[in-house]
Amino acid sequence: MSSPAAAALPGGLAQVLGAIVGPRHLVVEPDLRAGHEVDWTGRFRGATPAVVRPGSTAEVAAVVAACDAAGVAVVPQGGNTGLVGGSVPLHGEVVLSLRRLDQLGPVDEVASQVTVGAGVTLAALQRHAAAAGLAYPVDLAARDTATVGGTIATNAGGVHVLRWGPTRRQVVGVEAVTADGRVLSHLSGLTKDNTGYDLPGLLCGSEGTLAVITAARLALVPAPAHTVVALCAFASVAEAVSATASLRRHLDALDAAELVLGDGMALVRAVSGRPAPFPNDHPVYVLYEASGRADPTDALAEALHAGPAPLDVAVATDAARRAALWAYREEHTSAIATLGPPHKLDVTVPLGALARFVEEVPRVVERVAPGAACWLFGHVGDGNVHVNVTGVDPDDDSVDDAVLGLVVASGGSISAEHGIGTAKRRWLVRQRSAAELDVFRAVKRALDPNGTLNPHVLL
Repeated sequence: MSSPAAAALPGGLAQVLGAIVGPRHLVVEPDLRAGHEVDWTGRFRGATPAVVRPGSTAEVAAVVAACDAAGVAVVPQGGNTGLVGGSVPLHGEVVLSLRRLDQLGPVDEVASQVTVGAGVTLAALQRHAAAAGLAYPVDLAARDTATVGGTIATNAGGVHVLRWGPTRRQVVGVEAVTADGRVLSHLSGLTKDNTGYDLPGLLCGSEGTLAVITAARLALVPAPAHTVVALCAFASVAEAVSATASLRRHLDALDAAELVLGDGMALVRAVSGRPAPFPNDHPVYVLYEASGRADPTDALAEALHAGPAPLDVAVATDAARRAALWAYREEHTSAIATLGPPHKLDVTVPLGALARFVEEVPRVVERVAPGAACWLFGHVGDGNVHVNVTGVDPDDDSVDDAVLGLVVASGGSISAEHGIGTAKRRWLVRQRSAAELDVFRAVKRALDPNGTLNPHVLL
């Protein structure tokens, strides 16, 4: 989806912004702006008059206040790994890049917490925590690019939600800037603090529409001494769902349960050249990960015997082999991207409806887009499916409408972990009542009365 070219900045604003961040961090050259104007999938393309790269919370506050006063809309941007068009300037907005806010505070080993800048990548945060013998539990394939600020803005989930919950559960404090330049800073990280509204909880998942997150206080968890990964093959999605439910009942050390279908496995292997995991191909695979202070390998094996028996099992305990098994799941996104810009629909359905949903999606897509290809994978333990459709024009929303309609009819959610952005905005009325949306708009007006921050996202 493309937008018209961006208009030039109002007279004098470029000089103001350049004075705040320094001329080197006001990017106006078209070739240097280009990477900020398209999303990771290539489906959403916009245009911006400028990319502004502040280096501190004070600079963020001054930049946002100047844009607000000039009536210029702003799109906050972290690693730009979003999938719903929420971090690109589709309507000519100024891009506020937060990548320079990459400060890593000292790990508080007593509280198991750390304060970091919004521009810190997940991978950098994970390495920082590991050096102190702790771990940051939010993890996803885009860890080397996705930033803390972006994951908070979208309440990112990832592969460890099953055990540790989404990003919102890890955020114990936040620093953010409102549209008029006020700084909200509450980074104490107190476990018990009932002094009013929970602003971190409000901003987490707000997609940059209420305030610009500049730093966060995050909870850490013990680093596991042992980790085991098992790739299991099943005859059907229904068996995979049943086996995963049984495993969750019998194994409290379960970190992840990731669903891969046979066609997706074949695509990943074709693109990457990876060998087949088993002598025979299978229709469904689930990758399980368990970890703890004690070796969970035997407990995982015992728990697998409590449910539907896998057709094949591959187990890995060393880091290299674990990574090789994980690659069959994590390389789905890059493999699908080789087929052209996909329609990516991140959705959740009740676990009881998951197997039928996976079976229905290709039929629903075929009815509205004959010849299109469906690629489904996701988090089988929490009902989150990533629906990818290739062979459809990026601007053709008929597939989105059909799939999201099936999601709603199944009692699910049209967004599981990537937000609404612009891609799903017109479908939000199917998910939320008129009363709820009125409250959303009232909150937006209270914090951003001029509609400066991401005005075309969510609402």
